[in-house]
Amino acid sequence: MIWVIARREVGAMFLSPMAWIILAVMQTILGYLFLTNLDSFFLLQPQLIQLANTPGVTDIVITPLMQVAAIILLMVMPLLTMRSFADEKRNRTLSLLMSAPLSMTEIVLGKYLGLFLFVVILVSMLMLMPLSLYLGTSPDAGKLLSIYIGMLLLLAAFAAIGLYLSSLTENQTIAAMSTFGVLLMLWIIDWLGASVSNGHSVLAYLSILNHHQSMLEGVFKSSDIAYYLIIITGFLVLTIRQLDRERLL
Repeated sequence: MIWVIARREVGAMFLSPMAWIILAVMQTILGYLFLTNLDSFFLLQPQLIQLANTPGVTDIVITPLMQVAAIILLMVMPLLTMRSFADEKRNRTLSLLMSAPLSMTEIVLGKYLGLFLFVVILVSMLMLMPLSLYLGTSPDAGKLLSIYIGMLLLLAAFAAIGLYLSSLTENQTIAAMSTFGVLLMLWIIDWLGASVSNGHSVLAYLSILNHHQSMLEGVFKSSDIAYYLIIITGFLVLTIRQLDRERLL
């Protein structure tokens, strides 16, 4: 049943114009940035050849591109997650879903899997640009894999947070704005830590930017994976408990 709900969720996304608009806008903006970064790389190549330990095409073209992609997706993901449960509540279809012979865990995981499948499609489309570099250059395959996994984990965490906040309200605008606020706080919390002497290491670990940046640089650490898994699991559990509470009311 989890897979059935996930297919329904993905189908609903692609039946609405928003998913197509997001995919088109992302590809257009990042495609332009990709070509701009690639042009800069070719202009700098004569100087780079003379340097020792020179950065490669992955560092100059792909890493900055994915940094911008992460910021754009921080603003886009709330638009994708806002309708997950808020729309169901507004249309009074959530009560029908709750009355079905399904556990709340199956409902939440089904909706989350649907969001994650869309994320996989989105990130895979973005990775077509880095892969196209193999036609004329030699990107670092290890870094590309780390970037791909890092983007998937980042957006999976965004989706889990957005799913929970969507379960708290039937107003899609409130769900989107609150999700954006939480994601932005997790993104910039390390900036606050830079001005605080005590507890800086704690704030640094809570910063989603720190964990994402290290994976963009090809540094694959177990602490980063654990961070994302904690975020995803924690918010999914909160979502299940919130909907269980509503089912009992």
